[in-house]
Amino acid sequence: MYFYRIDNTLAASFLPDLPFDPAEPGAPSLFLTERDNGPASFRATRSHHLTDPAGVRWLADGAALERPLTAVNLRHPRWRDALAFTAPKPGKKRVHLLAVGDVGGTLLTALKLLGGDCISAIGIRDLNENTVARWTAEMGQIAWPWDYDALPEVEAVPEGRLFDCDVFIFAATKAIPAVGSIVQDVRMAQFAANRPLVEHFAKQAREARFGGLFMVLSDPVDPLCKAAWLASNTAPNGTLDHRGLLPEQVQGFGLGVMNARAAYFAKQDSRFVIFLTEGRAFGPHGRGLVIANSIEHYDDALSRELTEKVETANLRIRDLGFKPYVAPAVSSGAMQLLLTLRGDWHCSSIPLGDVWFGVKNRFTPQGLEVETLPLPEALLARLQETEALLKAIV
Repeated sequence: MYFYRIDNTLAASFLPDLPFDPAEPGAPSLFLTERDNGPASFRATRSHHLTDPAGVRWLADGAALERPLTAVNLRHPRWRDALAFTAPKPGKKRVHLLAVGDVGGTLLTALKLLGGDCISAIGIRDLNENTVARWTAEMGQIAWPWDYDALPEVEAVPEGRLFDCDVFIFAATKAIPAVGSIVQDVRMAQFAANRPLVEHFAKQAREARFGGLFMVLSDPVDPLCKAAWLASNTAPNGTLDHRGLLPEQVQGFGLGVMNARAAYFAKQDSRFVIFLTEGRAFGPHGRGLVIANSIEHYDDALSRELTEKVETANLRIRDLGFKPYVAPAVSSGAMQLLLTLRGDWHCSSIPLGDVWFGVKNRFTPQGLEVETLPLPEALLARLQETEALLKAIV
């Protein structure tokens, strides 16, 4: 083990001869690594977080560190900036929402009603100016009697101020398959249409040197996260220069509703009831989703059956003649964002190696932290299959 001093902070590393002042051994706060991908910095709680490549194996339990460390990837040119992107800072945050269609409007309503403790204002932008005017008026007319400043204000945002905020929410979509259309995977049918949109705004975030959370709510959430990150970090000459959004700045909010749907089915069928106390949801908002009926008492057959119910739940709403957007907007969008801003555990897709992968995670003063669990081999194998599936998309 080697010790260094960085800006009066003691750091440790397995790497010798780093370009920092050597230091006497002690209790370090930082751990210096060199990785090809994954977060630029994160909260390491297990020994394999310091040695294994970033990926789903990070989710497996292992030898606990004596105390958690902030691990930083020195190969990332903005690693110093990454050290500052940790737990939400004190005070209410400004949130900007791009597009207030079905999903965006439902999300906006939920954030207005639920976010008074951590959101100062919500700025909205849409191609249709009448849509913006409608929603600012509607939201402006929602208030508790005699306590008119308790809820966050909603206001229009001009394009030039789109990234003057703490959280940017991408909820725009170019094409949603019509109800009744024959589409096997609705979410993947949207990828080709929505990818250029998210790339456009990710490049704007780069130009604005955006330092907040870039939240992707549009489908397919997980591939769009990676597409946004790649676009933001691509220089005008086409090279990947890592000068845009940090990997951990980009999060996808799609897993929350899958977790909630699993709980919904668990309440309806006693065979799945153990999910309510021991279950977990992993992976994407769509094909490749992994629901575990239990971590301690994992049953692969039951878990796969529950996964299939959850993965196709949106199709049952479409069979009724409706677009399934209410639960995703609230359970995946509003609820998970508020938990994020409060520094609590939440469900979202974060950078694990070469993919954005849905897990239970949180921001801490030491960086982004993932939940580690004693994963059964059969469950870990499913997670690795999903990891490979996501890698093949983008």
